[in-house]
Amino acid sequence: MAKTDDLLDKIVKQVKADSDKKDADKKEIIETKETEELETIVEDVTDMEFLLEGDGVIVPKVGDVIEGKVIDISASIVLVDIGPIGTGMVIGRESKSGLAEDDKLKAGSEITATVVDLDNDEGYIELSIREASYERAWDDLRAKKEGEETILVKMLDANKGGLMVEVNGVTGFLPVSQLSSKNYPRVEDGDKNKILELLKRLIKKELPVRIIDINQEDEKLIVSEKAAHSDMERQAIAGLHVGDTINGEVSGVVDFGAFVKFTPAGAESDDEDSKLEGLIHISELAWQLIDNPREVIKVNDRTEAKIIGIDDTRISLSIKALKEDPWTKITEKYQVGEIYTGKVDKINHFGAFVYLDSDIHGLAHISEFQEMYPGKKLDDKIAQKEEYQWKVLSIESKEHRMGLVLMDEKKMKEKDIKADEKEDKKDKKDEDVKKKEEKKPDTVKEVEKK
Repeated sequence: MAKTDDLLDKIVKQVKADSDKKDADKKEIIETKETEELETIVEDVTDMEFLLEGDGVIVPKVGDVIEGKVIDISASIVLVDIGPIGTGMVIGRESKSGLAEDDKLKAGSEITATVVDLDNDEGYIELSIREASYERAWDDLRAKKEGEETILVKMLDANKGGLMVEVNGVTGFLPVSQLSSKNYPRVEDGDKNKILELLKRLIKKELPVRIIDINQEDEKLIVSEKAAHSDMERQAIAGLHVGDTINGEVSGVVDFGAFVKFTPAGAESDDEDSKLEGLIHISELAWQLIDNPREVIKVNDRTEAKIIGIDDTRISLSIKALKEDPWTKITEKYQVGEIYTGKVDKINHFGAFVYLDSDIHGLAHISEFQEMYPGKKLDDKIAQKEEYQWKVLSIESKEHRMGLVLMDEKKMKEKDIKADEKEDKKDKKDEDVKKKEEKKPDTVKEVEKK
């Protein structure tokens, strides 16, 4: 039995060895055949290169960009004459360049294409117009940016941040902040959904823009309508001067002020394209303190304003500059040390703003309050929109500042007592003087009179 088992093991090993040898021989034959085929291909290519180079023709390599002429177009294939090298073939979507001027190929069109394969299944040199034009598209975009060229682009889509565009087949973005004043969405409450609705109205429209940021590696393309308008705006703004008065229409009201559109003097027309836009900052709307610009000015209001600043294409306007400064005559109405009735406008952590009249306000600083009322809180003593008695501590008319301190009933009584004591002292002093006068001899009085 043991001898039989040994014999079987030997047979199995011999069969396995024969099988492994056959596999090795087969593999060697295949590899030899593949090597011979490869050598034949290389020889053929080498022979072709030799023949072509002998005629002064440079054989392209995969990845090279070459030029050719379209000789035939079918539904999915474009044949291209590439001279002595032979005929090129562009298949399917690779025939689309992404550049509008190249989208419609026809027989005789001169094209630039990238070599994809030197010998495809059909025996042609396979080309890609799309790949070659991609580089050309970015080169063109960079040239447009460097040359500050203004181009017309169609708005394709909108989101809450801006608009999607396409230039040279490359997708770009036009941020809301880069829209011109004509198209900027003025939404009073800053509602993003309302902003989006206004942006959607621009979809399919063509707008003049400039490329302001480009990065091929990140496929980033940012354009600006505002930059495209800047030259025209600068020319129009060149005729304006600080101190000029304009008359315009409020185009938008935001938390920090109001925008006003106006036609500059000397403009040839009064259409939207010729109008300029300036900003009236919240601090320039009126001499009073304003928390919400919408309480004093509204969209579509007509208003006059004074130009108080010009910075490149930014125009700063002021309504209050056209009105008399009430602080210039403040000392005619209020004096330091006196007490006046005033209404609390607002209270914050450093004190209370108080209006003594419709134009003049002062600050009751928390430090003055704590000194006058140790251990007390401001909110415990006063309330917003209520009237109280205030003592004027200081007046700085040029800086439009007035210092105040609260005078409650107790302090008022103390002041009255002190005032009475002061008056009593004065009366007593006058009486003492009078008595001294009466005690003087008549001769002394006559001498003093003389």
